[in-house]
Amino acid sequence: MVVQVTKEEKKEIKIVLTKPLQLEKESNSEENYRAPNLLQRLLSLFNNVRPGSDLTRFQLPPLFNLPKSQLQCYGESVYCSASDMLSICNRGQSPLDRFISVVAWCISTTRPASFGVAPYNPILGETHHVSKGNLNVLLEQVSHHPPVTALHATNEKENIEMIWSQQPVPKFYGTSIEVKVDGKRKLKLLNHGETYEMNCPHLLFRILPIPSADWVGTVDIRCLETGLVAELSYKSSHSFLGLGGNHKVIKGKIIDSSSLKVLYDVDGHWDRIVKLKDRKNGKVRVIYDATEVISGLQAPILKDVESVWPTESVNVWSELSQAILSKDWEKAREAKQVVEERQRELMREFESKRQNWIPKHFVVSYTKEIGWHCSPIHNSVTPAPIIAL
Repeated sequence: MVVQVTKEEKKEIKIVLTKPLQLEKESNSEENYRAPNLLQRLLSLFNNVRPGSDLTRFQLPPLFNLPKSQLQCYGESVYCSASDMLSICNRGQSPLDRFISVVAWCISTTRPASFGVAPYNPILGETHHVSKGNLNVLLEQVSHHPPVTALHATNEKENIEMIWSQQPVPKFYGTSIEVKVDGKRKLKLLNHGETYEMNCPHLLFRILPIPSADWVGTVDIRCLETGLVAELSYKSSHSFLGLGGNHKVIKGKIIDSSSLKVLYDVDGHWDRIVKLKDRKNGKVRVIYDATEVISGLQAPILKDVESVWPTESVNVWSELSQAILSKDWEKAREAKQVVEERQRELMREFESKRQNWIPKHFVVSYTKEIGWHCSPIHNSVTPAPIIAL
């Protein structure tokens, strides 16, 4: 049950379009959303939560929210880029050239996270539909408990397609929160008949001794047709009392799985420079520069307000986002309760009728062996009324 929005109502709603998350060395706009005494408030929030607890159903007060949905954050990692890295992947002369470009693109989807603030948990059926150039991106929240997001993106000019599903699993460990991100990503370069599969690193929030947010874990990238494989390790070490250390490190290697030969070493920082070293001749080159790719990003623009779906994130959360931006926390609390109660009503309705939710844009299945599998209903994504710059 999704409340329909008339044309008149759409004109009254002030749609909030915010900048993507920026690199730490830039002026982070999300700093403006933080409430006073954030660490103290956060510690009190988790005072009665047991270590090891699953936080999937945990609801954050608006004080700790960014004015955007998690769907938007997932989408930004795909369409917010200062350079067209997907086209570079497609134009590589050899399978190895294309694979290296895909590795660089995969690193570019790792975006800065900020301690103490988080996006909204998407409601069931919520969508996010954005275009940038010839790339059209569509996300849908296909499950609420557990939370599962499906993504489909197509670029018909370059003949590129992306399909993936993501399920965040947050757990509390006393002095830290780790968000394991389950799900498989697929990037298809259809002109070359190549499919690349990859996973996502995990997000680690350290509360004590020094608050921080870091991506950690192992990412495996493989091309099913060529047998090329990349193993990337995301690390963030802290010295005594959390001071110093080496942050946002990425190390790895590119392997020819048919011969088990290591072709290249990968080394650098995902928020700065990542280099590739040729094992054969020792030559080193830069394959990714975060400053060039994810700096100076601007908020998207709205091309046609009347074409924005009622389920679009900016419609669902418009009143809450406006309240957060104006720091009207009482209004924010009320606006969030309205959305959450609408979600509960939807679930009660389906339970009373003994019906299952059917996503609009994806066919969804789940097995213990594979996990969540989301297949887009349509072959391509249509152009969107929200345009990324």
